[in-house]
Amino acid sequence: MSAKKKPKLLNVTLVKSVHGRLAKHKACVTGLGLRRIHHTVQVNDTPENRGMISKVSYLLNVEEA
Repeated sequence: MSAKKKPKLLNVTLVKSVHGRLAKHKACVTGLGLRRIHHTVQVNDTPENRGMISKVSYLLNVEEA
């Protein structure tokens, strides 16, 4: 039997407003599941999520869970 690995998680917190930002940047924040300032979500550490995080890194605070 193969042992299932737990996916690595990242805690992502929105620290700046998305008001007045580019539409693609707003879509990345929404895609990560963030709704408002100081809202924190846990997302899997995947290349897709890393790409969204790097695009809007100036709005976020990211920590390993």
